[in-house]
Amino acid sequence: MSCEGHSHDHEHSEPDNSTSTGLGTSLRPSIDFSSVTCLNESRPNAGRDILKLYEDRMTPNPSLSSQEDPDEDPELLLVVPFEESVVIKSLCIVSHSGRGAGNGNDDDATAAPRTVRIYVNRPNLDFETVRDLKPDATLTLTPPSHQWSNEFASGSIDYPLRPAGRFQNVSEIALYFCDNYNMPDGYGASNDMDDYDEGDVVPTELSYVGFKGKGTNTKRKAVKAVYETMGMKKDHQVPGAEYFGKEGL
Repeated sequence: MSCEGHSHDHEHSEPDNSTSTGLGTSLRPSIDFSSVTCLNESRPNAGRDILKLYEDRMTPNPSLSSQEDPDEDPELLLVVPFEESVVIKSLCIVSHSGRGAGNGNDDDATAAPRTVRIYVNRPNLDFETVRDLKPDATLTLTPPSHQWSNEFASGSIDYPLRPAGRFQNVSEIALYFCDNYNMPDGYGASNDMDDYDEGDVVPTELSYVGFKGKGTNTKRKAVKAVYETMGMKKDHQVPGAEYFGKEGL
């Protein structure tokens, strides 16, 4: 399955280190960092490490890259749970890979992600599932040559998430990076990789992922607490009630 159905909408944020814009406030304080996972990361907890403070979004390190294995796809599956239900309005992704593109620098050992498929409130995802599962949204990310041009190098790019109704009451979001800019357009998501020269595959790398929106003050654990406080039927019996069910009473 190729990566298609992409959205190209994005807005360029001002480099004022503000965590709040028209697209919402940084949702980093709502992330459940202890439960963040990333499949195929080359270093343990690398996916967690790129959920940086907003003011650190343009720093190249630490970064997240897929494992360097020519027999495997350069894909990543980053799963981010939240401590409360949130409304996500935009997504920001930064990669320092490929900054030399177009300047005679073809020696990059990694490549920036091209496509990200987004899944909301879908627990227990893995690569086999997401390759065939219809996403809630698909974004084509800005090429490195555009992101790091003189016009935009001092800021970052916020991608609005649409349709907005799919990103309400989000308790968990999964980002599937299925290809990168070193691969021909249309490859990725495993099925098309059979015709791709394995020697040309390089890992996918990114250095920042951030979300903006607003919280709902609805804790994920509240539902569990409700069930724990609900008594069983036997806990509400009236003393002596067992006699009223007998004939003549």
